[in-house]
Amino acid sequence: MRVTLLVTAILFLVFLGCSSNTQNNQTDYLVVANNVDDQACGYLNPQGDTIIPFNKYLACFTDTFRNYAIVATNENIMAIDRQEKILYEVFLFDNGPDYPAEGLFRIVQNNKIGFADALTGKIVIQPQFTCAYPFEGGKAKVSNNCTIKPEGEHSLWISDTWDYIDKTGKVLSTHQ
Repeated sequence: MRVTLLVTAILFLVFLGCSSNTQNNQTDYLVVANNVDDQACGYLNPQGDTIIPFNKYLACFTDTFRNYAIVATNENIMAIDRQEKILYEVFLFDNGPDYPAEGLFRIVQNNKIGFADALTGKIVIQPQFTCAYPFEGGKAKVSNNCTIKPEGEHSLWISDTWDYIDKTGKVLSTHQ
């Protein structure tokens, strides 16, 4: 285990030495480190110091932790800030966090779905929908009058009325 951590740390430091951030020379970030022996993850600073210890989270989905990171616990998948404060739950899709679509990903608060910006992690559409599909073509299909129908290991959202919203949450149209 120590050898794997040492190899990970050395590779990380070599990567830092070989890469340069020509845009703004920003060093205020953490990078995920994984221990392949026990699949533990943690976050290191650019100097290679462990900032978020291994085994604190079951999975670390964010490679470069600037403003927020998506991590997993026994209870859920969530976004955390740099002080490890929970920002919100991330919508579960395909046994992992929701994929960003058109720069936004789905989040969950109080069993309602909203959207957060994939770059900053900031909530851009407050959770308010019972069902919400990812953005496609500048709009997302949402409903507050839907039911979930289990279908094998997956489920379907069924609604008589769907709205389409833009990236600000404004309703563009309603379809029945």
